[in-house]
Amino acid sequence: MKKIECISVFDMLKIGVGPSSSHTLGPWRAAQRWIDELKGKNVFEQVKKVKVDLYGSLSLTGKGHATDIASILGLCGFDPVTMDLSLLDETIETIHTFKRLELNGEKQLEFDPTTQVIFNKKFLEFHPNGIKFTATLENGKTSSSTFYSIGGGFVVKKERKNAKQNQKELAQFPFPIEKGSDLLAFCKQEGKSIPEIVLENEKSLRNEDEIHTGLKDVWDVMLESMYVGCHTDGVLPGGLNVQRRAHGMHQRLIGDEQYNNPLEWLESIRNTEVKFRQILKWVSCYAISVNEVNAALGRVVTAPTNGSAGTVPAVMMYYMTIENHDATFEHLKEFMLVAGEIGSLFKKGATISAAMGGCQAEIGVSSAMAAGGLTHLLGGSPEQILMASEIAMEHHLGLTCDPIAGLVQVPCIERNAMGAIKAINAAEIALESDASKAKVPLDKVIETMWDTAKDMNSKYKETSEGGLAVKVSLSDC
Repeated sequence: MKKIECISVFDMLKIGVGPSSSHTLGPWRAAQRWIDELKGKNVFEQVKKVKVDLYGSLSLTGKGHATDIASILGLCGFDPVTMDLSLLDETIETIHTFKRLELNGEKQLEFDPTTQVIFNKKFLEFHPNGIKFTATLENGKTSSSTFYSIGGGFVVKKERKNAKQNQKELAQFPFPIEKGSDLLAFCKQEGKSIPEIVLENEKSLRNEDEIHTGLKDVWDVMLESMYVGCHTDGVLPGGLNVQRRAHGMHQRLIGDEQYNNPLEWLESIRNTEVKFRQILKWVSCYAISVNEVNAALGRVVTAPTNGSAGTVPAVMMYYMTIENHDATFEHLKEFMLVAGEIGSLFKKGATISAAMGGCQAEIGVSSAMAAGGLTHLLGGSPEQILMASEIAMEHHLGLTCDPIAGLVQVPCIERNAMGAIKAINAAEIALESDASKAKVPLDKVIETMWDTAKDMNSKYKETSEGGLAVKVSLSDC
């Protein structure tokens, strides 16, 4: 049987901490996995010293993406989903000051981040985002493991030991899907919509209550990140002196509406003026707010990555506040099931890592996910949903990743707004089209995206060695 990667909607929509899923969330998860390995080998209690080596893209833009901080927090035993982020700065400052950390919260070790987190410009062969953890044991021997952060918070080892587990999970799936054509075939065969097909697959991994609760948690974090971003002023950290914009945009748009929490806020927005310009501003505000929170090491949802975390919630919020004032969470649940499946098709057929494919792999995929979800809620057929996703990606093909100073700020934040607007536009075009006459199937644009990624010069793949990253320097800012 041909192996097809098993990807859940909860793999594509993960709760985590900014600014980057590949460079922050992935290394954090890798550190946690390494500790589990040490315990599995029964050597955890013998650890005397630890060292972290960052390679390739993780090294080149590691400081701007807080890769060193994420690795350290993972070693300390914190979890990105549950950590009280108000303790983050204090925790890192204490480690730098006293040059000690508590491994997994259990074992005190001497640790100097300036010498024990090493930035290596060398690229490892398997993937541009390599990270190696090494422990020196009390007997003088060492124990090390190398992980690769492949995008969206996914972490693998070169030997891909998780392949059997993926295959085992796939065997439980009633509808194994590798390509868009498979998805359409199952919809036609079963007489079901895309979210119904995806839900059946999810139910083979967890029960419906768990699915509902998990997706509700995802939406709550999305809404909270928009709310926080729209109500936080000031300058983003990192040295670029980027002024937060969502706060000012939001103040001008919301007017005198009164509210006390995110849910009341959502209702208040429904009372505001919604001419075309206001709609553009609201959608942009939603997207920018999330990515300003992300840039400040806040909690967001990968969709499919942290750098593209604002596009999907912005379009979901557009549907809730502009398109359908009677919308409920049940609508959003269907949106997320569709979006997650679209994202998984890109991960299987191409990549969701900017270090592998440039920004087309992040903003392009997020726009395709959002376009598909919105098209479904607006009454589109499965064929129109895939057409909308294809249109959204088609107009992101070749988009480079060249963050100034390695920070997920310029041009990343604005790109989420652009991706959201394109998603809405793509949905409307698809809904007005005969999808049976589409010239470019989704599967073909995924293949094209992957070919484009392989042809793209490495300096445009999240290395900050080309494009805006070299034309604009910190001194210009």
